[in-house]
Amino acid sequence: MQNTHANVVGWGVDARRDDRPGVPREKVPPQKVGNAHWSRPEQQRDLPPAAIERQREVTPVYGTVAPPRALSGLLRRIAYRAPDYKTRRWLLLILADRIDVIESAIVPAAVVLVAAGALGVAGYVGLRAYRE
Repeated sequence: MQNTHANVVGWGVDARRDDRPGVPREKVPPQKVGNAHWSRPEQQRDLPPAAIERQREVTPVYGTVAPPRALSGLLRRIAYRAPDYKTRRWLLLILADRIDVIESAIVPAAVVLVAAGALGVAGYVGLRAYRE
């Protein structure tokens, strides 16, 4: 009889240790992997995180690649003042996401409009100088 469960994702995860595919990579007891010189990374201090839980400590490394900006950032800061269990928090965060999408679409369009306007003005000035 053919094994029909072999193509099921996760099949055999609870199998004997010797039969699991990841066993050769597992270390007993667990050991540090890599060459990190620290056990805990240094706390980032560049920008204050948008969400600071009053009860919990901020993780040492948090994302500052795209910090909250404009109206969506303001809405996020307001939302993070509310506790996790309030619906108001999550609705404000969803609204901030939607506004961020609109803001992200407006900025490239504004750049194109400014560039087109600058080219139009330059062309007008050039034509006027050519005619005189």
